[in-house]
Amino acid sequence: MSWSTSVTFIGYLIFLLGIGWYFYRKNVSIEDYLLGGRGMGAWVTALSAQASDMSGWLLMGLPGAIYLGGMTEAWIAIGLFIGTVVNWTLISGRLRLYTEVTQSITLPCFFESRFQDPTGLLRILSALLILIFFTVYASSGLVATGLLFESTFDLPYVNAVLIGGSIIIAYTFMGGFMAVCWTDLFQGLLMIFSLLVVPTMAFHHAGGASAVTEAMHSKGIAMGLFSPSASGFKQGLSILSAMAWGLGYFGQPHILARFMSVQSLKKLRQSTWIAVVWVAISLAGAVVIGLIAIAMFDDYRDGQEEKVFIDMISAVMHPWLAGVMLAAILSAIMSTIDSQLLVSSSALTEDFYQKIIKKEASQSELVWIGRLAVIVISAIAMILALNPQETILDIVAYAWGGFGAAFGPLVLFALFSRNTTWQAALAGIITGTVTLLLWKHSALGPMMYELVPGFLANVFTIGIVNRLVKPVDSKVTVTFDFMRERYRKSIGV
Repeated sequence: MSWSTSVTFIGYLIFLLGIGWYFYRKNVSIEDYLLGGRGMGAWVTALSAQASDMSGWLLMGLPGAIYLGGMTEAWIAIGLFIGTVVNWTLISGRLRLYTEVTQSITLPCFFESRFQDPTGLLRILSALLILIFFTVYASSGLVATGLLFESTFDLPYVNAVLIGGSIIIAYTFMGGFMAVCWTDLFQGLLMIFSLLVVPTMAFHHAGGASAVTEAMHSKGIAMGLFSPSASGFKQGLSILSAMAWGLGYFGQPHILARFMSVQSLKKLRQSTWIAVVWVAISLAGAVVIGLIAIAMFDDYRDGQEEKVFIDMISAVMHPWLAGVMLAAILSAIMSTIDSQLLVSSSALTEDFYQKIIKKEASQSELVWIGRLAVIVISAIAMILALNPQETILDIVAYAWGGFGAAFGPLVLFALFSRNTTWQAALAGIITGTVTLLLWKHSALGPMMYELVPGFLANVFTIGIVNRLVKPVDSKVTVTFDFMRERYRKSIGV
């Protein structure tokens, strides 16, 4: 890397740390640290939600999958776009109101309050799953960080992971939710800028559409959304598995936390338009990058395909601008890891420490427990990232599927089903998670993305138990009716 590229890249890292330091003294309460005091604006909410959603896999994993498999892999992007639209239009407003009504600042607390679980098992199990799956999820981001720093600075992979991870931990530790959201705003803008500029320049560098088409033909890579070599049944399963990524949105705690934090429903409606446009451009840009890379690079395999965007930047960009574009990749990685660390911190702080260990803990004590949790979870994720056994996209798929199968149906039933009981919710989350794990590690795993059977098993279980067990606590239905009426008034229905 040239000195000019290094200066630009390092300057961006210093800027992020500055944001963390700025918000360091603004976190007075645990709600400030974990939700920003529910005062986020439209642009910050939208770009923070989408930047934390589209992690390093957007600029590394997805282009790599397109590079190897062609347009048949684009079904992932189509499913994610549909899931994004549905999540913002159906889930965001209702969840914002319901979490305020139940005074919940974490997803496990919301489940406990919404379903009036007297045992606390729903909250504890939800928090435990958040810690497990987010630790795995965060490790995927640290793997991406290691690959980026390894390529950029020619560092040994282990050193690259430790350095990159330390920077992310630092500003999350200091600034909490507000620092994470404001850095996500800048990161989201930088990501979409890179996804527009780099493929535009690389398209001409590669020789245009004819060169891409010729390269795909010579390498035997599918040019259309449907593979001509696969049978109808097999192709149907493949498309369903890819599009099923969209189902995962309903259960992602780091995205749902953004809905909880927005200032008002009016701001949320503005955020919806911003988010949908952003994700459409971003996913399209990532797919195009993968296609152009087919014509630019040969024989990238065994995880190296996830570095095509990094090499594309080096090949087509001026050194000064290359530093900015490489910072965009780091932005994608950081914007997700910091959110995951914060939600995991909330699970330890709000759902374990305050509820079980020390109920009378002061606000300042809770903030510091939250910061300590960030360090502990980060250390475990770093250990996992030092010796990765799978690609970035595979690791993300596992964690994404875990949240979708465990929490997705619960969120939907919580917001749309008046009579769902805590027993049904608890049975659903257990069944969905167990089904996902068994499917993933069985011979059926390669046939179908484990999110699909896990999600369906969860829905089926909740439906069956709802028929057998009726709500006993009238507060469940009264609160639901109050929230539904308040939401209808807010949208003018």
